[in-house]
Amino acid sequence: MDNALRLQYLEAMGIPVWVSRIAPPPLLNADSLELEAITDAVSPEPDTVAQILEALPETAPDDWGSLAAEVAACTRCGLCTTRKNTVFGAGDPHADWLLIGEGPGQQEDEQGLPFVGVAGQLLTEMIRAMGLSREQVFITNIVKCRPPNNRDPHVDEVASCNGYLQRQIALIQPKIILAVGRIAAQTLLDTTAPLAKLRGKVHSLNTVPVIVVYHPAYLLRSLPEKRKAWQDLQFALRVHKEQQ
Repeated sequence: MDNALRLQYLEAMGIPVWVSRIAPPPLLNADSLELEAITDAVSPEPDTVAQILEALPETAPDDWGSLAAEVAACTRCGLCTTRKNTVFGAGDPHADWLLIGEGPGQQEDEQGLPFVGVAGQLLTEMIRAMGLSREQVFITNIVKCRPPNNRDPHVDEVASCNGYLQRQIALIQPKIILAVGRIAAQTLLDTTAPLAKLRGKVHSLNTVPVIVVYHPAYLLRSLPEKRKAWQDLQFALRVHKEQQ
């Protein structure tokens, strides 16, 4: 069965494309519970069973390795045609701290790692200022491929990557999320509010506190804002301490 037809089956059944064939999805809604009750009560004919099994996704159970492999092979949007490498993320997959930026730049695209350019060096120093190391946090982006010429990611590109990001969050189970920069903040919080109005507040994403901080690339262009950036990091530390 080709992939397009498989997706049609999955959509008709209400099953996300990454769901394991041997384990239920981590979150069940009323529709999926209703479907389960129906399939338990009615034994389908053998041909129907074969069709359902064939329609199930071919991915392994949702774990870190299978998710990373899926991202590496992704062709969901046009960014796959211009990238050199996908940038899945780096750090501790069980970290308390999850840092989410906008998208990879040129050096990130070349190395397949997040925040490795000049802005990445500043981010590393920001993390150290909080008493942490890059190995103690996890860093990723809204989109996993570099937008050409470092432009803002388009709406369809963000939508194509959103499932990957949500699965990362579910697997990491962070205690706090730092939204690094305007694009990341507006995307995560589903808002058009400017960054200035989002700073200094505790937002929430599926009960996880979200703190908005300046993007290091912006700080490199606006040195006077570094004091505000440090205030944001101190605020984030206080919020994280309250979660313990």
